[in-house]
Amino acid sequence: MSDVISPRLFGRTLRHVHLLGAGGMGMAPLGLYLVQRGFRVSAEDDSWNPATRELLGRANVELTAANGMPAKTELVVFSPAVGSAHPARAVATAKKIEQVRRGEMLAETTRDRKLVAVVGSHGKTTTTAMLITALRQAGFDCGWVLGGLFPDNTLPPACDAAEWVVAEVDESDGTIGLFAPEITLAVNIDWDHSDHYARPSDSEAEFAALFARTKQAVFMSDACVLSRTLIAESPPKAPVITFGVTGDFQCDHSHESAAEIELKLGGRFAISTARVRARGEFNAHNAVAALAVAQHLGAAINPDSLAGFVGVRRRQTVIHSSPGLTIYEDYAHHPAEIRALLAALRREAGRLVVVFQPHRFTRTAQFKAEFAAGLAIADQIFLLDVYAAGELPVAGGRTSDLVAALAKIGSGAKTSYLPGAAKKLGEALQADLQDGDTLAFVGAGDIEVAAHAFVATLSATKKAGAEWTSFIAAVRPRLTATAKFAENELLGPKTTMRVGGPARVYAEPTTEAELQVLLKTAQDYGRRVFMLGRGSNLLVPDEGVDGLVISLAHPNWQTFEPQADGRVWVGAGLRLKNLCGLATKAGLQGFEFMEGIPASVGGALRMNAGAMNGWTFDVVDEVHLMTLAGEKQIFKKAEMHVDYRHCAELETAVALGACLRPLAQGDAQVIKQQIETYQKKRQESQPREPSAGCIFKNPPGTSAGKVIDECGLKGTRVGDAEVSSVHANFIVNRGQATGADVLTLVRKIRVEVKSRCGINLEPEVMLFGQNWKDVL
Repeated sequence: MSDVISPRLFGRTLRHVHLLGAGGMGMAPLGLYLVQRGFRVSAEDDSWNPATRELLGRANVELTAANGMPAKTELVVFSPAVGSAHPARAVATAKKIEQVRRGEMLAETTRDRKLVAVVGSHGKTTTTAMLITALRQAGFDCGWVLGGLFPDNTLPPACDAAEWVVAEVDESDGTIGLFAPEITLAVNIDWDHSDHYARPSDSEAEFAALFARTKQAVFMSDACVLSRTLIAESPPKAPVITFGVTGDFQCDHSHESAAEIELKLGGRFAISTARVRARGEFNAHNAVAALAVAQHLGAAINPDSLAGFVGVRRRQTVIHSSPGLTIYEDYAHHPAEIRALLAALRREAGRLVVVFQPHRFTRTAQFKAEFAAGLAIADQIFLLDVYAAGELPVAGGRTSDLVAALAKIGSGAKTSYLPGAAKKLGEALQADLQDGDTLAFVGAGDIEVAAHAFVATLSATKKAGAEWTSFIAAVRPRLTATAKFAENELLGPKTTMRVGGPARVYAEPTTEAELQVLLKTAQDYGRRVFMLGRGSNLLVPDEGVDGLVISLAHPNWQTFEPQADGRVWVGAGLRLKNLCGLATKAGLQGFEFMEGIPASVGGALRMNAGAMNGWTFDVVDEVHLMTLAGEKQIFKKAEMHVDYRHCAELETAVALGACLRPLAQGDAQVIKQQIETYQKKRQESQPREPSAGCIFKNPPGTSAGKVIDECGLKGTRVGDAEVSSVHANFIVNRGQATGADVLTLVRKIRVEVKSRCGINLEPEVMLFGQNWKDVL
């Protein structure tokens, strides 16, 4: 930090500065620099980046809520992404608080320093970071303002010093015209930011004017045709020093695949193995440019000048590496950057998978053909919605337009557009990735959030896999050969809806002792347990169930034993249809209503299943259950808490069976006739196709089926899932329905009924392994 603090800007003394859009990679370092220059700084962002929020918090910047500008604010600095209509800017206008752009503030705060301005369309941040690294290694005293973060937090992205400051200067909003550097380092020039520069010549004029204002030296890449043209047409007064392959300072990047770049400085090999993370030729030129400027400043350059370079966050950063998968994240958002990045990855990747988030509608509209050509280097492309950065949509600038551009060039890459929630991306990647793939998350918006969330999911999955391995090893030896115990058992075929994915682990114990082993071990290992009966009142998601699914399907659980006191013991695995048949033969009345309920005794007890004005607990006398800790308990009916489709005691326990009390002893033929009457009524009022029964609970005062029917939704279809034409509260599987089809149709029904009738329908079926509130 400078010894002399002079908080004076724009011709007046200022104490308190408020930052809008402070979470951006350009704004946060500026905030840190302002703190070091002696200003009191507060900051807000509508959507904070966790890394920049933590950075500013550590620097004692006052982090406010959105639109929480402190009353003491004297100056507002806003990001280019914060438009004039932003509420906080409107407040500042009303209070007559001066507002300046990020670039204006950077120019003003570096005016009393000797400035090295790093400019250009691509590679500014990496080159600036390399120059900072080389100068610090040489012990050269300078400050800096980086437009990004070092990945390991060993260096802050901004630091003040008394004389020199190295700063990344952005041309995107025209504020480049406010800088008059001692030294300008132009890494390259390409037309970009068409929202501000309508024509390439507009952008070129800004760079030419900057070169003309430069006082000591202009460093220019000999590989950049446009830079050479501008210098030739309008030679600056300051000396022009070239770098590249044939310039004053040269590099040989023939070994770039190993990230070993040989640099020639002043006609001699000063750096023999400068290890940098190479984006193809870009980083070879970036490295020699940084070292050339450092040598010009008088820093002692040696073979280790860039040995300590750790890269820059989101610049070809490896965020996951395993034998089967390498994942990169990169800030590339211009076609030239993307082409260079993917070409470099292509050389070392097996199958290359890219997730790309376009940045700004204007840029996407201007360069969609070029984006398509660069992205086509990949084997698989996942496209996200455009990150607006404060812009409104423009014609031709949406992701769908980029999809069309890829189709137009006949790209061989498989392309998937995933609008909306990041969850879709994670699921799509999990389904697509193969062993040996390279995955790159690319873009300048908030794609890093999705990238790190996906990596966290992989880590959690790997950890869970190890924990499941231990659980399985602990259980398997304690089960008999007749017990079923399997991984990734498909659950769809075990349900009446016939949809859904696998159970992580599936078990069919043969005895209470084996059930106890399963439950106690699951509790010891923190594994979730789910009970599966006939699967008639539940929906299994396509991704399956991440837990232990237990079914009492073994014949040992299907007992029907009349007792001397007139009651009947029934095992939890006994199907209600079979219960009714056995009761009819025994001349036991009271169970007829159960015949058409596609459930087992255990499921019927848990849900207090009902039909034909009868309910399971109408005939229950006592229930035997086992807690999830493996403890066996017996409850009398009067001790249990039972209501519509619910039994509280069985929410966290497993029914072993029940003692039922028949209503009376009767004639088997009469009982059979009653069952046939119920069967005929059910056949006339309910569909025969696979279903999960009634999807929604009946709302007060009416029935769900009636409401759905009145909304004209019978026959509504998503994929092979359809609202039944027989009973509107049934969704049927027309053949190949998926869990996603059913979920989408459930959402559609709820939206339509809410819109037309003002009724919130609540699902009656269970979403197996998940909660409805998380998916509706």
